[in-house]
Amino acid sequence: MACKSCSTGACGSISGDQKVSGCQSNGGCGSGGCNKMNVFDWLTDVDVPTFQRYPIVEIKFKGGRKEYFKNADSLSLHTGDAVMVDTGTGAHLGIVSLQGELVRLQLLKKGIKDDDSIKKILRLATEKDIEKHELSISKDIAAIHRSREIIRDLKLNMKLSDVEHQSDGVKATFYYSSDDRVDFRELIKVLANEFKVRIEMKQISLRQEAGRIGGIGICGRELCCSTWLTDFKNVTTSAARYQNLSLNPVKLSGQCGRLKCCLNYELETYMDAIKHIPTLEGKLKIRKGNASLQKTDIFKRMMWFAVEGEESNWVAVGCDRVAEIIELNKKGIIPESFENLSPDSPVVEKLSISELNSDLERMDKKYAKGGKRNPSQQKGGFRNERRDNRDQRPRDERQGNRDQRPRDQRPREDRPVQGPRVNPPGELKTDNANTNAGQEGNKPKKKFKKKFRPKPNGGNDKSTPSAE
Repeated sequence: MACKSCSTGACGSISGDQKVSGCQSNGGCGSGGCNKMNVFDWLTDVDVPTFQRYPIVEIKFKGGRKEYFKNADSLSLHTGDAVMVDTGTGAHLGIVSLQGELVRLQLLKKGIKDDDSIKKILRLATEKDIEKHELSISKDIAAIHRSREIIRDLKLNMKLSDVEHQSDGVKATFYYSSDDRVDFRELIKVLANEFKVRIEMKQISLRQEAGRIGGIGICGRELCCSTWLTDFKNVTTSAARYQNLSLNPVKLSGQCGRLKCCLNYELETYMDAIKHIPTLEGKLKIRKGNASLQKTDIFKRMMWFAVEGEESNWVAVGCDRVAEIIELNKKGIIPESFENLSPDSPVVEKLSISELNSDLERMDKKYAKGGKRNPSQQKGGFRNERRDNRDQRPRDERQGNRDQRPRDQRPREDRPVQGPRVNPPGELKTDNANTNAGQEGNKPKKKFKKKFRPKPNGGNDKSTPSAE
């Protein structure tokens, strides 16, 4: 398909040096050519007699520009045919993009009247017309660079974006953009002397400029303005606010430097969903404190609040519950919390960390009152307790009432005589007869504890006494 929409030639056409011309775009699945303002004529296979066909045809030119022309001679046209049309200043080559009843709908949509102001289609393009057209558009790139140099020399505050030569080489249209009014009378004289053609200056908006140049958007697809979008509606920052988007100019701006047109695509859906979201005029009041709105999920109907003093903890509350709290606040009622709306509910005291970790202390007190042995006293526990119950006074004070004389000079103290040991049942009796075999057998035998034998003479005699 030779769309002729690129300044480098027809897409898919092969030039004399056996190289493929055009923008090197593989095109779409249905068209096989450039995707600049492609349309699908779904009535093209409907067999309609020639005299009953709608006489106006949609013609596409370079940069996706489309105009409507009348097929006064009832030519047999098909989508993609190259035709020569009358532009008022000469003949220009264009491509048939749409015809039939769909064109009637497009005229109604754009408000174009079917009258004598619509120009005519001259004829089908011949090989000579196509060669002349390719020669004319080959001058576009060189004309852009040279024109920008002239504009820079004249110090004009304008940006030249594209140049389109007419197929017959009579006229050249210069597309530019500027924020202020530009006096380009001197520029037109210089350009006419430079290119020897009739000069037409046409100012376009930044969105139209992006559509003519084309590019890839942040979504990874071709720009909407260069593929299908023709009506540029006003886009405001309120569209971003309704959709809870960050008001970052870098993220909200497109390649044209203006707000992205896609911000309006889902705006109506968000507007319908916002109708069911309660409106907050201030902060919500609960017993814990005033809660401020942090985030709203429109489609999940959830709102996140943060209580004063706990801004890091967000609480998710449903929109219905928020509406109930707002009504209670208007009546002067402060609910207990987001979950419990009763104002007279008892206050539940939360345990501190020390109280939650005092299980061991409560267990120690429990066993101490019941007289039970604490598991911590299994090994050396009582010994440590006795050690802790010792006199905590200094050693000098503790020894103040004791006799400071040497042990040999202290008076002897009589120790109580221990009685005979009574063996508990089941314990073997010790027989001292073998040990005292050399002594008299008439004397009564006394039994002493092996471990705690009484020492004769109050312990002063270091000799070992015999057991009597």
